[in-house]
Amino acid sequence: MADAGKPDAATQAAAEELRQAWDELFAQVDAARDAIDDPALWPPPATPRNLAEGYRYVLGFLYGSLARGLGPTPENPYFVRAIQPLNRSTIDNADAIYLAAPIDGNHAYIIRGRAGDTRHWRGEAPIAHGRKAPHYVIFEAPSGYSGDSGSIREMKPGSRINCSVLDCTGLQVEADGRFEILLAPEKPAGYTGNFMLTRASRTRTLKDGSSETREYVTRMVMLRELFYDWASEDLLDLFIYRADKLGQPISHYTPEAAADQMRQIGRLTRNQVHFWNEFYAITLEAYGDMNGDGQRFMPRNDFNKPNAASLATAGGMSTNIYCGGIYELAEDEALIMELHQPVEPYYIGFHLGNMWGESIEFGSAQSSLNAFQADREPDGTLRYVIAHRDPGIANWIDTTGHPEGYMSVRWAYPVKPKENLPWATARVVRFAELDRHLPPHTRRVTPEERRAAIAVRQEHVQRRYRQH
Repeated sequence: MADAGKPDAATQAAAEELRQAWDELFAQVDAARDAIDDPALWPPPATPRNLAEGYRYVLGFLYGSLARGLGPTPENPYFVRAIQPLNRSTIDNADAIYLAAPIDGNHAYIIRGRAGDTRHWRGEAPIAHGRKAPHYVIFEAPSGYSGDSGSIREMKPGSRINCSVLDCTGLQVEADGRFEILLAPEKPAGYTGNFMLTRASRTRTLKDGSSETREYVTRMVMLRELFYDWASEDLLDLFIYRADKLGQPISHYTPEAAADQMRQIGRLTRNQVHFWNEFYAITLEAYGDMNGDGQRFMPRNDFNKPNAASLATAGGMSTNIYCGGIYELAEDEALIMELHQPVEPYYIGFHLGNMWGESIEFGSAQSSLNAFQADREPDGTLRYVIAHRDPGIANWIDTTGHPEGYMSVRWAYPVKPKENLPWATARVVRFAELDRHLPPHTRRVTPEERRAAIAVRQEHVQRRYRQH
């Protein structure tokens, strides 16, 4: 029997291991914090607001890493929010909720869900009254999570794939909104329901002309729910489980599991912060030309050419075509931008982000507008005005005082057009001269109408990210 008051050897060893893991966690968080103000780690230019938001940015990644590290496992998965107002990042979409559940693609899993009215998923007109499903929903089965390595070197060709993609336009749904998806490494013979493959092979040609075949295994299920009508669209109800584990108890918590979780939380926090700082500076060329071609991938007060989701976009929604730039406006300037889409997409969204890649506050400010919320021209063009103060125009995009920030356009095409891709334009004008540059029919709004629009946004954001 151990001496009274003295821990036995196993307890002492556990205590030492756990304290060491705790110390390693906070050492990694300190390394993440360095990315706020160490020039070698590519932070945005230091200003009082940028520094304050930089600390929030790091704490947000810590928050997200806690959810991933302390929560679900491939044996006992459930969906957690990959991005939300408490951890905005990666130039996130203001219309989306991002969910993720870890899985091991060598096993079979089931997702059961239920949605509000889904007739718009089938190409029908949405209901005029009542609760609706999100405008667009997409499940993806990637073999890795962007940024976990801590370096943009992970973006080399062949590093990861989506083993499978299933969106709402192809999802089989019952009349009451219920649906079920089987995820497995092989499709069972005769199976006709919703299915996602979790193990896949890809062959690619190398620079020397030889070919390489590699097998990929899904490590998580990613889900995006995109909202158009913020007043009427609701979240999905979801349940995911590993097919051979349903009804079984999970393993007891152990010192080894706790230490592994702490180390994972610290590693993910540090690596995600370092990766995205490097991505913005090197890949997006947010602060200047980095590859010597005399241009920036994200031009100032302009938009780049539309590009499909790929490693160049650090992943992104696989049905998206992206377009982006960085606005840079003085107090007396405004930017007029137009979105053109010769082929109408399923979804069009635009929003602003700060230089940390956090979406600018979109609940209490109109820093984003999708195609449902915005006024459109008769030819389908969307025209927005980005400005630091309200010009009384319906399609105003609020910078909330940020002198510069990311502009991000997303067009979702379940079947991408091979030609006639959408595009965006931008031009800077004097704020006082806006009327000279806008059509006479441009809709104006009163302060009361603006407050009513913000109230809809505030209520929707509480529902979208409800904690009750």
